Amino acid sequence: MSRSLRRGALAATAIVFSIASLSACGAGNNAQTLGVRPDNAAVSVDDVKIQNALVITQPDAAVKGPAVVSATVFNNGTTPQTLDAITLPGTNATVTLKPAQGTGPITVPALGSVIIGGKGNASATIETGHEAAKNGNAQDVVFKLSKTGDVGLEAFVVPATSYFKEFGPVEVPKPPGTSPSPSATPTGEAEHGGEADHEAGH
Repeated sequence: MSRSLRRGALAATAIVFSIASLSACGAGNNAQTLGVRPDNAAVSVDDVKIQNALVITQPDAAVKGPAVVSATVFNNGTTPQTLDAITLPGTNATVTLKPAQGTGPITVPALGSVIIGGKGNASATIETGHEAAKNGNAQDVVFKLSKTGDVGLEAFVVPATSYFKEFGPVEVPKPPGTSPSPSATPTGEAEHGGEADHEAGH
């Protein structure tokens, strides 16, 4: 269940720099990716390590749209694993997983890694994100892997703004009241009426 996150700006800043580093180096099990060491939202279980875990909501808090889970999953084992599910304990939310290419499960290669979230990467979409996660909270997130099993941690809940924007939801509905409103009187009818009155005058 979500609980209020009572930590200062330093923790959030650490995540920002971690995300920025991942954005620069992209996917892959290289030294630059492995060099990211945030002081939160990370966990290791057996051969699996998860870093930079976040729940990213809509950029506008007034919008009811999907949220996403963003993270980097490392597999230090000699055999590949699949990410079979992601759950948010304490909520009724369903997370839909999609690989970066094609269909089927998200595979974490042996001695490799997978980035979840961001353009061109695998995705984990929370359809009822506005109900399941609230900005400023820490949300329990469980990654279910084929070999390691359940790997849980607490992820910060942040809006898709600033550095988090490129890792946020792909579907971003417009905030209420931003759609152009139709004209009260169709222009054509007004002009036609004017022309008719003009002709009647003649």
